[in-house]
Amino acid sequence: MKIIVLTGGFSFERDVAISSGTLISNALIENGHEVMLYDLYLGSKNIDLPIKYFKKEDNFKFSYRVKNKVPNLEKLKELKGDDELIGRELFEFLKTCDKVFLALHGGIGENGKLQALLDILNIKYNGTKALGSMLAMHKDIAKRLMVEHNILTPKWQYINLNNKNNFKNIGFPAVLKPCSNGSSIGIKIINNIKELKKALKELSSYDNEFIIEEKIIGREFTVGILKNKALPVIEIIPKEGFYDYKNKYQKNKTEEICPAKISPELTKRLQKMAIDVHKILHLNNYSRIDFLVDVNENIYCLEANTLPGMTPTSLLPLAAKAKGIDYNKLCEILIN
Repeated sequence: MKIIVLTGGFSFERDVAISSGTLISNALIENGHEVMLYDLYLGSKNIDLPIKYFKKEDNFKFSYRVKNKVPNLEKLKELKGDDELIGRELFEFLKTCDKVFLALHGGIGENGKLQALLDILNIKYNGTKALGSMLAMHKDIAKRLMVEHNILTPKWQYINLNNKNNFKNIGFPAVLKPCSNGSSIGIKIINNIKELKKALKELSSYDNEFIIEEKIIGREFTVGILKNKALPVIEIIPKEGFYDYKNKYQKNKTEEICPAKISPELTKRLQKMAIDVHKILHLNNYSRIDFLVDVNENIYCLEANTLPGMTPTSLLPLAAKAKGIDYNKLCEILIN
């Protein structure tokens, strides 16, 4: 097949996306496909990504490493020179491919807008469709749906910077999260109202919408879903602090135990809740669902990821490996 791997994009998670995209592209090339790796936002202005299809016999490998800091989107805008979120030349390239592999995180790559566009163009792509992508990406909407279906999730309040909010104290410490970011970007631990106001001012460039969520003390787990079935549970143990951007994508910052060393009963409960959330949010084929478990083994669902990371430190490939599915085979499953 001829496959265009869409990566990058205008998102604070673009570096993570490019890291995922390079590995996915290499795997698909090794699997015998013709592959073009294309930056959704910059297109040909990303001089590090040649705009052409590569075959196995080309003996070419992409490489990229996630940087310590979140990308500067203002500088990215200057480089592109316009406000369009998709390079117009992409539409010509899409006519040449059999399928698109979405190696995107955040922004229009994961909030349903790109999926809707590809549906209109009748182009096949991996992952969740537009509706499920939108529902899962917006943390407030996703949590409302969880509560509606009796899924336990930490108490929260929705905050919109464009509206006057009558803040209800849900207790401190609490966790402030941009509504539509992933990769733990912009997350802050808040200890009082003063810190909350300061953080909202600092984070206004990330989003206009936030949730402030009660801080649950407990162990962190994640469950990957593949072909609508739960993979082995992973426990996530950062060596210091919490599971933030740096601890997620820099090597040796976090210990990931797969399968998690927990009771068979807790394993089954986590896997069942992951499947339930996957269905409630209208997700397709694969996803990754994040949880916290307190000392009484109450399971709190945090969020769902519709395009889980595929970087060297990502968790979906780790869970698949525990089931005997190597990276190349996982990519083949996802594209099919």
